[in-house]
Amino acid sequence: MERRDPYRILQVQPDADPDVMKAAYRVLARKVHPDAGAPLDEAAERRMTDLNWAYSLVRDPVKRVVWESARRRAPPPTPAESATHGAPRGPLGADGGEQRLDFGRYEGWTLGEIAQRDLTYLDWLRRHASGARYRDAIAILLRGVRKK
Repeated sequence: MERRDPYRILQVQPDADPDVMKAAYRVLARKVHPDAGAPLDEAAERRMTDLNWAYSLVRDPVKRVVWESARRRAPPPTPAESATHGAPRGPLGADGGEQRLDFGRYEGWTLGEIAQRDLTYLDWLRRHASGARYRDAIAILLRGVRKK
């Protein structure tokens, strides 16, 4: 069973209108497509492949019904399996504090350094779309700080 979730890849709700799904695909494809100036690396190539797969599945009613029924019959993913939304997940035991931001006001800082200085920014980043790839690490860091 395919573990990727097309709705998470397209960042839409499963009951979204087909026009919304099409618009989401176009916006995301514009961001990561190599012709749009995105850097040519494996992650961008994989992201574009995931977007194409997800949109081809949700726009075809037959494929979508088959995928939905297979998803309902499959067991849920375990934490050891890879993430279903295309974002890489770090090791299970890691606290994520060594990951560096490559954008924003704290560009070049590690998440651990930011946690020591500005917890409200980390909390915002965890909820914002730009921080999706750091979500797991930020949640672990915030839990650790709040326990103290």
